Amino acid sequence: MRRIHWGLSAVLLAGLGAFATGSVAEEASPSLFPSRLARAIAPLDVNPDGLSGAGARILSDAVAASRYVLIGESHMTREIPAFTTQICRMMAPSGLTAMAIETGPEAARVVDSVMRSDDREARMADFLGAHPDGIAFYSGRDEVRTAGDCAAAAGPDFELWGLDQEFLGSSGHLLQEMLAANPGPLARTALTGLAAQDQEATAAALASGSPGDLFLLTVTQGDLDQAAAAIAQDGGARAQYLFGLLTETRAIYLASQARQGDPNGRRARLMKRTLAAHLAENPGARVLLKFGAWHFYKSLNPLDQRDLGAYVAERAEGEGVTALHIMVVGAKGSTAGYAGVGRPAAIQAFDMADDEGPDWRKDVVLAQPADAAPGSWMLVDLRALRAEGLASAPPEWRDLALGYDIAILAPTFSATSLLGLEDAAAR
Repeated sequence: MRRIHWGLSAVLLAGLGAFATGSVAEEASPSLFPSRLARAIAPLDVNPDGLSGAGARILSDAVAASRYVLIGESHMTREIPAFTTQICRMMAPSGLTAMAIETGPEAARVVDSVMRSDDREARMADFLGAHPDGIAFYSGRDEVRTAGDCAAAAGPDFELWGLDQEFLGSSGHLLQEMLAANPGPLARTALTGLAAQDQEATAAALASGSPGDLFLLTVTQGDLDQAAAAIAQDGGARAQYLFGLLTETRAIYLASQARQGDPNGRRARLMKRTLAAHLAENPGARVLLKFGAWHFYKSLNPLDQRDLGAYVAERAEGEGVTALHIMVVGAKGSTAGYAGVGRPAAIQAFDMADDEGPDWRKDVVLAQPADAAPGSWMLVDLRALRAEGLASAPPEWRDLALGYDIAILAPTFSATSLLGLEDAAAR
């Protein structure tokens, strides 16, 4: 019986192999891919009052079926926050628990505390003036507006979840919060000394513009070790937690600066642990996540790492729910780049036409429908490409389709403006 079973299996496997080989051979002609791509593209119009066009229907159905919606973005534009607001409004009627963002937990708490205020931009500008480089990305005016818009759409229980390490200039705020947590005399003395160092370092960084002069990169390990011992004795739980955020942030930045160890992997593991903790506290949560595009690949990302997107994809599959991974990029325009501590953003122009080599964005422009309205965005349903097989897909399309479910190309990006620079420069 065993030999008969093996024989039947061999016949079946051989037949299946022949079937698969024939199927792949039929699909593998590169000339078929442009026509398949054209069928997967739909125009998407993004307006302040909502989304429209064939792409909007595809997106609406996909979002409605998903517990986790991930937006992998190009940072510091005006257009992606506006798009994110529309996704929030799309998710809110059937429940939106939180938006997970690419900041630290304490940075998210700061934004969360002001996002429902009519003067939220002014309040964030005040915070950033007092703490230059204190928050990543939510120094952008459009990001702060979107946080408020999402909160208004989702209701009073909506939260921001910061999953990342804190930013380079966060130490002053963290130390203030530790001192406000009513630590004992040993911890208070140590923290007061560190806060004085932080003020000197911030002044030096504002004068030079160099993040290398900030406290997190200049404080000695010996000073931190002494403070850690004092905080362990009488700092209390809140101060110990915040000090842990500070030291973990510093460790990640030092490793990145030295190009040693695995700072990107360490950062990804931190984000996964923090998200897992939030989800444990909020069973069944429906979450919108918004991070840089490399973080959200369902598969290995371009750094050959399993980042946050891979974690969410696996978790969703284990829970029997859907995670929708959306990449949003631009064809040309400008973004706001980092130009130094307390410095205005460096406006960085880009145009995909200037990029050498293969670029999936160029293929989308060539394949877009002839009747698409001027200024329309283009949505590519990568799920449809995967369903038909990727053997004939160019490598850049294969990587994209394995990493994301939907790719969206905006015709033009414009750089966001930053908050708080005037106050920071005056200090």
